[in-house]
Amino acid sequence: MSWAPAFLSNPERFMAFSRWAAPLLGAVALGLAIWGLSLGFNVPDDYQQGQTVRIMFIHVPAAWLCMFIYVCLAAASFLSLIFRHVLADAAAQAAAPLGAAFTFLALVTGSLWGRPMWGAYWVWDARLTSVLVLFLLYLAYMALRASLDDEAKAARAAAILALVGAINLPIVHFSVDWWNTLHQGASVFRAEGPTLAPVFLEPLLIMALAYMATFGALWLVRIRGEVWRRRAEAAALRAARA
Repeated sequence: MSWAPAFLSNPERFMAFSRWAAPLLGAVALGLAIWGLSLGFNVPDDYQQGQTVRIMFIHVPAAWLCMFIYVCLAAASFLSLIFRHVLADAAAQAAAPLGAAFTFLALVTGSLWGRPMWGAYWVWDARLTSVLVLFLLYLAYMALRASLDDEAKAARAAAILALVGAINLPIVHFSVDWWNTLHQGASVFRAEGPTLAPVFLEPLLIMALAYMATFGALWLVRIRGEVWRRRAEAAALRAARA
């Protein structure tokens, strides 16, 4: 654990920042969620999807976020692997369970939305399958870290896995363009502009911000917990050597 002294001197600025940023983001997330859900549950029924269109306000932000979190995981893993930035490793480790949770939410809500639209909870659709692979990558990352007793080796192995797994991100994003799929194409982030009606677009974007703020708050809290855990382990190791 040769990184312990550097680690113990590194995260002070982060700890000071996160002490107030985490609760602030949590409060913002709660306010945005209340606002977004109140708008979302009062939208008119869709002419094709009826009342089931309201699942969009839960499912779509989760689908966006599960990919964004993996980008954060891969970026933190890169910094950890190349620059031996231990705080980045803590950030990667803290992000993985959150990514798995939001990906699971996206898969479940997508299945519930797909049942009335496609007549089945699950089809081996290109988008659904690639998101399932993303979920499995999160689980594999966590399992790999837990399987190795040497934390430095676990960090390196998991970082490599995270970077290799990033290949799946463009597959998830472009799957509806590359293959025949039941999943609809992009209706918000398009070069020609959103095709979604404003009455649906506004609550969707508000919920997306709520999800982002929720992730930010939880990520900061989890990184703080990881910092305290590593500090405690480093202190215990010093005490054992004394």
